[in-house]
Amino acid sequence: MPTSAPALGDVTASDSTLRRFLHGLPGVDAVGLEARAASLGTRSIKTTAKAYAIDLAISMVDLTTLEGADTPGKVRALGAKAVLPDPTDRTAPTTAAVCVYPDMVAVAKEAVAGSGVKVASVATAFPAGRAALDVKLADVRDAVAAGADEIDMVIDRGAFLSGRYLKVYDEIVAVKEASGAARLKVIFETGELSTYDNIRRASWLGMLAGADFIKTSTGKVAVNATPANTLLMLEAVRDFRAQTGVQVGVKPAGGIRTTKDAVKFLVLVNETAGADWLDNHWFRFGASSLLNDLLMQRQKLATGRYSGPDYVTVD
Repeated sequence: MPTSAPALGDVTASDSTLRRFLHGLPGVDAVGLEARAASLGTRSIKTTAKAYAIDLAISMVDLTTLEGADTPGKVRALGAKAVLPDPTDRTAPTTAAVCVYPDMVAVAKEAVAGSGVKVASVATAFPAGRAALDVKLADVRDAVAAGADEIDMVIDRGAFLSGRYLKVYDEIVAVKEASGAARLKVIFETGELSTYDNIRRASWLGMLAGADFIKTSTGKVAVNATPANTLLMLEAVRDFRAQTGVQVGVKPAGGIRTTKDAVKFLVLVNETAGADWLDNHWFRFGASSLLNDLLMQRQKLATGRYSGPDYVTVD
């Protein structure tokens, strides 16, 4: 952190102080960041450690369906899978949450009742975020009223990219208030932010505004979660806690499909933020197909063989 930065309580007093703070953050060495992410991605784990990592990853999945064709039946089936991922092996952990659109929250809530699985809902005119603030807040309140435990909001990327940082900050604060007791995940859509410096600035902006989690992406654009952008966000939450004492979670979303991918991200967490983040209260995977591969690899470790394609459900 720059030694000349004002106290964090003062940095949001005006557009100019917030801009000065965000642009005073250290610049990102893109080559170094990508090299470190690639190096950590070569780590391998075996046997007992791999079994532990697979179960940990399963417990961190936000099992997601965000399609225009979603139906109550599909959401109920997804909820049942989140509660009992492998009907043939009840030792498999539940997933962290089911993530759905606001109009499906009540259905999802009923499907996971009594299980401990959370219901997350995307809101604020997901995925584009192109709506008036009162519409976004109504979206959030509807989801919370229906029983959402967590809200995944998208920032106004247009405002951020044009340097209107205080507008983005104020919107996150308003959504946080509308979320009530629900935890708030703030989605940056890192693939649209263009630079690593912007991702670092967005991370600090989201945390200053009260995000409980910072999240890479919606999964609806060409570039979603990558090891490099997730590593950068993990550095941000680590440094934010060191300066403020407040811990914030991280959620990479989109493009994480295999057990090998998930293990790489868990290594990033452990080596960058530390073991305190190796828990689904502080780290999540936004995914739809990842769970199936984790279950198949889990079964392979237990039996020594791969199951047929009908071992897991097609979501």
